[in-house]
Amino acid sequence: MIQSKRAVTKLYSSKAQMNSVQLSMKNQLALVRVSGSLQKSTEVMKAMQSLIKVPEIQATMREMSKEMMKAGIIEEMLEDTFESMEEGDDMEEATQEEVDKILFEITAGALVKAPSKVTDELPEMEPAGATAASDEGSEEDIEEMQSRLAALRS
Repeated sequence: MIQSKRAVTKLYSSKAQMNSVQLSMKNQLALVRVSGSLQKSTEVMKAMQSLIKVPEIQATMREMSKEMMKAGIIEEMLEDTFESMEEGDDMEEATQEEVDKILFEITAGALVKAPSKVTDELPEMEPAGATAASDEGSEEDIEEMQSRLAALRS
């Protein structure tokens, strides 16, 4: 009985040692595979480095940066232009209201009594100073845009 228990214990020890050896071999196989992968990766990186020329890429990136900056400034200028156009619409409405008020005061309310077709067919009138003020503002905007464009070119 005692010998058989010792034999069973030895068998379990041998089995544990065999499992340990098996796991060690699997670990070594995995290390060999990883080292092979790293070696192939190194070869690929060397090949890519020989294909890529760093100074050319730097020059391309600088050019791309300049173009993106130009595009950003141009986009900003366009937004400013469209914003000023939108403000112009509000200004036209306010101007029209002021003209209507002045006409109402001058005619002492006689236009209100006039038929609606007559008022609809009246041409829109702009005050004499409104066009000069808007021309000055647009000239300043144009000068500012031209200075920005000159800065981009330099």
